[in-house]
Amino acid sequence: MPRNLVLTVTGPDRVGMVEEVAGLVAARGGNVEVSRMARLGGEFAILMLVAVPDDRLDGLEADLARLSNRGYTVSTTQARAGASAHPEARRYRIAVQGADHEGIIQEVARYLSRLGINIESADSDTIPAPISGVPLFTMTAEIAVPPAPEGPVDWESGLRELAAHQNLEVDVEPVGR
Repeated sequence: MPRNLVLTVTGPDRVGMVEEVAGLVAARGGNVEVSRMARLGGEFAILMLVAVPDDRLDGLEADLARLSNRGYTVSTTQARAGASAHPEARRYRIAVQGADHEGIIQEVARYLSRLGINIESADSDTIPAPISGVPLFTMTAEIAVPPAPEGPVDWESGLRELAAHQNLEVDVEPVGR
Protein backbone atom coordinates (compact mmCIF):
# COMPACT_ATOMS: atom_id res chain seq x y z
CA MET A 1 0.00 0.00 0.00
CA PRO A 2 1.45 3.42 -0.90
CA ARG A 3 2.18 5.99 1.75
CA ASN A 4 1.60 9.67 1.01
CA LEU A 5 4.40 12.01 2.06
CA VAL A 6 4.90 15.74 1.83
CA LEU A 7 8.46 16.16 0.59
CA THR A 8 10.31 19.47 0.68
CA VAL A 9 13.74 20.15 -0.77
CA THR A 10 15.46 23.53 -0.67
CA GLY A 11 18.93 24.56 -1.72
CA PRO A 12 21.05 26.13 -4.41
CA ASP A 13 19.30 26.47 -7.75
CA ARG A 14 20.78 24.32 -10.49
CA VAL A 15 19.68 22.80 -13.76
CA GLY A 16 18.32 19.27 -13.31
CA MET A 17 17.21 19.55 -9.68
CA VAL A 18 13.54 18.81 -10.42
CA GLU A 19 14.46 15.85 -12.64
CA GLU A 20 16.73 14.45 -9.93
CA VAL A 21 14.17 14.64 -7.12
CA ALA A 22 11.33 13.31 -9.31
CA GLY A 23 13.70 10.55 -10.47
CA LEU A 24 14.46 9.49 -6.89
CA VAL A 25 10.73 9.14 -6.21
CA ALA A 26 10.11 7.23 -9.46
CA ALA A 27 13.10 4.91 -8.89
CA ARG A 28 11.44 3.73 -5.67
CA GLY A 29 8.13 3.02 -7.43
CA GLY A 30 6.64 6.28 -6.23
CA ASN A 31 4.61 8.92 -7.95
CA VAL A 32 4.51 12.71 -7.63
CA GLU A 33 0.83 13.48 -6.96
CA VAL A 34 1.01 17.28 -6.57
CA SER A 35 3.97 19.66 -6.73
CA ARG A 36 4.96 23.29 -6.38
CA MET A 37 8.40 24.61 -7.23
CA ALA A 38 9.96 28.05 -7.25
CA ARG A 39 13.26 29.86 -7.48
CA LEU A 40 13.44 32.30 -4.59
CA GLY A 41 16.45 34.59 -4.25
CA GLY A 42 18.91 32.16 -5.82
CA GLU A 43 17.59 29.19 -3.87
CA PHE A 44 15.27 26.58 -5.31
CA ALA A 45 12.35 25.15 -3.33
CA ILE A 46 10.46 21.98 -4.17
CA LEU A 47 7.25 20.99 -2.40
CA MET A 48 5.70 17.68 -3.43
CA LEU A 49 3.01 15.29 -2.31
CA VAL A 50 4.37 11.88 -3.24
CA ALA A 51 2.95 8.36 -2.99
CA VAL A 52 5.57 5.69 -2.28
CA PRO A 53 5.04 1.98 -1.57
CA ASP A 54 5.58 1.23 2.14
CA ASP A 55 8.27 -1.34 1.42
CA ARG A 56 10.32 1.21 -0.62
CA LEU A 57 10.05 4.11 1.82
CA ASP A 58 13.35 3.43 3.63
CA GLY A 59 15.19 3.38 0.31
CA LEU A 60 13.71 6.74 -0.66
CA GLU A 61 14.71 8.20 2.72
CA ALA A 62 18.30 7.01 2.13
CA ASP A 63 18.31 8.53 -1.37
CA LEU A 64 17.05 11.84 -0.01
CA ALA A 65 19.71 11.81 2.75
CA ARG A 66 22.34 11.94 0.00
CA LEU A 67 20.80 15.24 -1.14
CA SER A 68 21.18 16.53 2.42
CA ASN A 69 24.86 15.55 2.33
CA ARG A 70 25.22 17.78 -0.76
CA GLY A 71 23.90 20.88 1.02
CA TYR A 72 20.15 20.62 0.42
CA THR A 73 17.61 20.82 3.20
CA VAL A 74 15.23 17.87 2.89
CA SER A 75 12.21 16.97 4.99
CA THR A 76 9.43 14.45 4.72
CA THR A 77 6.16 14.44 6.62
CA GLN A 78 3.52 11.76 6.43
CA ALA A 79 0.41 13.28 4.85
CA ARG A 80 -2.80 13.02 6.77
CA ALA A 81 -5.66 11.02 5.30
CA GLY A 82 -8.44 12.79 3.48
CA ALA A 83 -8.49 14.72 0.25
CA SER A 84 -9.59 18.01 1.76
CA ALA A 85 -9.39 19.52 5.22
CA HIS A 86 -12.61 21.41 4.47
CA PRO A 87 -14.81 19.31 2.14
CA GLU A 88 -17.99 21.35 2.79
CA ALA A 89 -16.31 24.72 2.15
CA ARG A 90 -16.91 26.88 -0.89
CA ARG A 91 -13.77 27.57 -2.90
CA TYR A 92 -12.73 30.98 -4.21
CA ARG A 93 -9.73 32.48 -5.96
CA ILE A 94 -8.68 35.93 -4.81
CA ALA A 95 -6.26 38.18 -6.68
CA VAL A 96 -4.71 41.09 -4.81
CA GLN A 97 -2.56 43.76 -6.48
CA GLY A 98 -1.24 47.23 -5.84
CA ALA A 99 1.75 49.23 -4.72
CA ASP A 100 4.06 47.04 -2.68
CA HIS A 101 4.39 47.76 1.04
CA GLU A 102 5.10 45.76 4.16
CA GLY A 103 2.42 43.58 5.69
CA ILE A 104 0.08 42.93 2.77
CA ILE A 105 0.12 39.15 3.08
CA GLN A 106 -0.15 39.32 6.87
CA GLU A 107 -3.15 41.67 6.78
CA VAL A 108 -5.04 39.60 4.19
CA ALA A 109 -4.22 36.37 6.04
CA ARG A 110 -5.27 37.88 9.39
CA TYR A 111 -8.61 39.03 7.98
CA LEU A 112 -9.38 35.64 6.44
CA SER A 113 -8.27 33.60 9.45
CA ARG A 114 -10.40 35.66 11.84
CA LEU A 115 -13.41 34.59 9.79
CA GLY A 116 -12.37 30.93 9.78
CA ILE A 117 -11.47 31.12 6.08
CA ASN A 118 -8.55 28.88 5.15
CA ILE A 119 -5.87 29.82 2.60
CA GLU A 120 -5.24 26.57 0.74
CA SER A 121 -2.61 27.90 -1.67
CA ALA A 122 -1.07 31.26 -2.46
CA ASP A 123 1.52 32.75 -4.77
CA SER A 124 2.87 36.26 -4.52
CA ASP A 125 5.40 38.33 -6.41
CA THR A 126 6.72 41.86 -6.69
CA ILE A 127 7.19 43.21 -10.20
CA PRO A 128 8.15 46.64 -11.56
CA ALA A 129 5.30 48.82 -12.83
CA PRO A 130 5.38 49.22 -16.63
CA ILE A 131 6.20 52.94 -16.84
CA SER A 132 7.46 54.06 -13.43
CA GLY A 133 9.24 50.89 -12.32
CA VAL A 134 7.63 51.24 -8.86
CA PRO A 135 7.35 47.81 -7.19
CA LEU A 136 3.88 46.30 -7.60
CA PHE A 137 2.67 43.50 -5.34
CA THR A 138 0.58 40.65 -6.75
CA MET A 139 -0.91 37.71 -4.90
CA THR A 140 -3.24 34.98 -6.04
CA ALA A 141 -4.72 32.65 -3.44
CA GLU A 142 -7.22 29.83 -3.35
CA ILE A 143 -9.32 29.92 -0.21
CA ALA A 144 -11.91 27.68 1.44
CA VAL A 145 -14.88 29.54 2.95
CA PRO A 146 -16.83 27.50 5.52
CA PRO A 147 -20.64 27.42 5.24
CA ALA A 148 -20.96 29.93 8.11
CA PRO A 149 -17.88 32.17 8.43
CA GLU A 150 -17.21 33.32 12.01
CA GLY A 151 -17.75 37.00 11.33
CA PRO A 152 -19.51 39.37 8.99
CA VAL A 153 -21.78 37.50 6.62
CA ASP A 154 -20.38 39.41 3.65
CA TRP A 155 -16.70 38.44 3.86
CA GLU A 156 -16.09 39.69 0.30
CA SER A 157 -17.12 43.26 1.18
CA GLY A 158 -14.86 43.18 4.21
CA LEU A 159 -11.97 41.98 2.07
CA ARG A 160 -12.62 44.78 -0.41
CA GLU A 161 -12.66 47.32 2.46
CA LEU A 162 -9.33 45.98 3.70
CA ALA A 163 -7.90 46.22 0.18
CA ALA A 164 -9.12 49.80 -0.24
CA HIS A 165 -7.59 50.75 3.11
CA GLN A 166 -4.28 49.23 1.98
CA ASN A 167 -4.53 50.94 -1.45
CA LEU A 168 -4.92 47.59 -3.20
CA GLU A 169 -7.31 46.07 -5.70
CA VAL A 170 -8.90 42.71 -5.08
CA ASP A 171 -10.83 40.36 -7.35
CA VAL A 172 -12.83 37.40 -6.06
CA GLU A 173 -14.16 34.56 -8.19
CA PRO A 174 -15.66 31.18 -7.28
CA VAL A 175 -13.66 28.10 -8.16
CA GLY A 176 -15.46 24.97 -9.36
CA ARG A 177 -15.17 21.87 -7.24
